[in-house]
Amino acid sequence: MAQQIEREPGSGAAHEHQLIADVKSQIARVIVGQDDLIDRLLIALITYNHALIEGVPGLAKTLTVSTLAHTLRSTFARIQFTPDLLPADITGTLIFNPRNGDFETRLGPLFANIVLADEINRAPAKVQSALLEAMQERQVTVGGETHPLPTPFLVLATQNPIEQEGTYPLPEAQLDRFMLKVLVRYPQREQEREILTRALDGGEVNIEPVTDAAGIASVHAAVSAVEVNDRMREYVIRLVEATREPEQYRMGDLGALLEYGASPRAGIFLARAAQAFAFIHGRDYVLPEDVKAIAPDVLRHRLVTTYEAEARSVTAEDIVTRLLEGVGIP
Repeated sequence: MAQQIEREPGSGAAHEHQLIADVKSQIARVIVGQDDLIDRLLIALITYNHALIEGVPGLAKTLTVSTLAHTLRSTFARIQFTPDLLPADITGTLIFNPRNGDFETRLGPLFANIVLADEINRAPAKVQSALLEAMQERQVTVGGETHPLPTPFLVLATQNPIEQEGTYPLPEAQLDRFMLKVLVRYPQREQEREILTRALDGGEVNIEPVTDAAGIASVHAAVSAVEVNDRMREYVIRLVEATREPEQYRMGDLGALLEYGASPRAGIFLARAAQAFAFIHGRDYVLPEDVKAIAPDVLRHRLVTTYEAEARSVTAEDIVTRLLEGVGIP
C-alpha cells in the first residue's frame, strides 16, 4: 500500500484531467468559493448520477448549476417546481394537431442533459414521482410510447430547508435515488468580500463551453478505471454495515438512534463517488481520505433516525460523524 501512495498521478487520463480542470476554471469565473459544492456536482456529472442540493436562499445553488451547464456543449433545462405543477408539465404530453387530425408527442423539459429541478420539495407527490421514476429508468412513457432520455442525463435538485409550510418533503425511499445530498454552507468572510466586489464592480462574464457529451463519456470511462483495492472495498462495506449493526463496531448506543441504515445501493454509490473524488484530485487510486471526504454526502439522506434521536437533537449528520470516527480502516 505504501508504494501505491507514493505513485504519481497516472498520465493515461491526462486529457480527462485537463477537461475537469478547464470546467472548474470556467465555473470559478462566476462562482466564488463553494469548492465542495462544485466538486460534488462534478462527481454526479462524471458518474452519470444525480444530486440533491440543500441550502438557504442566496447561496448561488441555482447559479452554480446553470454555470456548470454552460461549460458543456449540452442541453440544459430549468424546472421551477410549484404546487400546481402536473407530471405532464415535465415529462411531456400528446397535443392534437388540427391540420392532420392526429395527436403529436410534445416532449417536456425533462429531455435535457442537465435538468435543474428548482425547489423540488414544492411539487406534489405525483410530480416528484414522475421525476424520480425518470431518474431511475432513464426513460419516459408519453401516450403509450417510450422515449429514452439523453446521455448524460443529470438531475440536480435544490430544496430550501427553512421553508416547510406548503412543501412536500421527499420520502426516504425516493431520496435514495440521489447519489449525493450536498449541504451548501455560508461563504467565508474573504469570499463574501469578493462576491460583493464582483457584484458592485464586475461586468458580465461569458462562460466558454469546454467539452461535450463525448468528453464527459471519456471522463466517465476514466473514472471507472480508478483503482478501488480490497482494503478500500472492505472499508466501504464496514461503513455501510455499521449503519445497520453499530454494536458490531462498539457503537451500540447508536442502535437506539437509527431506525433504518443504509442500503447496498449506498455502498455502490460510496465507492463510485470515492473513485470520482480521487480522479478530480488527480489520482488513479482511492485512499481512505477519499471515502471519508465523500461519505457524509452519500449517507446523510439514507439514514432514518428514531424519535429518540430527534428528542436528543441528534441528526443523521452527527451519526455519520460518529461512524467515520468509530469504524476503523482495514
